[in-house]
Amino acid sequence: MSWTWSRAEGVVDERHLGRELALRVLFQLDAAGAPQAAAESWPAVLAYEAAECGARARSLAFAQALVAGVLRERTELDRTLTEASSHWSLDQMTQVDRTILRLAAYELQEGTGTPVGVAINEAVELAKVYSGRDAGRFVNGVLGRVARRGAAPGGRRAGSAGR
Repeated sequence: MSWTWSRAEGVVDERHLGRELALRVLFQLDAAGAPQAAAESWPAVLAYEAAECGARARSLAFAQALVAGVLRERTELDRTLTEASSHWSLDQMTQVDRTILRLAAYELQEGTGTPVGVAINEAVELAKVYSGRDAGRFVNGVLGRVARRGAAPGGRRAGSAGR
């Protein structure tokens, strides 16, 4: 897969860039398919990606929180996504769609301070850029079902962690 940064004229929201960094790292870790190695190597992968795009500290910190959270909650996130994606198993999804869905589901469920609509819209935009227009519709549908269900890993309501 060929990566390009989705920023326009050098201006990009810090959290958007953090999501994009997290997507790149999680995509690479998923492709490697070695959970233990991923747990140990992701900070170096993130540092490399952040240096490539000149990410600021806020983007990097947000990306770190997202990657760590998705890796920590992956089993529960996958269960949530499987329930929300009727007629599609995770294995049937493209790797980039699956990664975007995990990332957004984590944001929806773990109280990252991101409003539901923003988390879904950001995921749809990432899907359109990295996977195609149809992927945006697919991601929107699955995340809409996740948001409506509102149950987070551990039984918390969407966005309620740490409150």
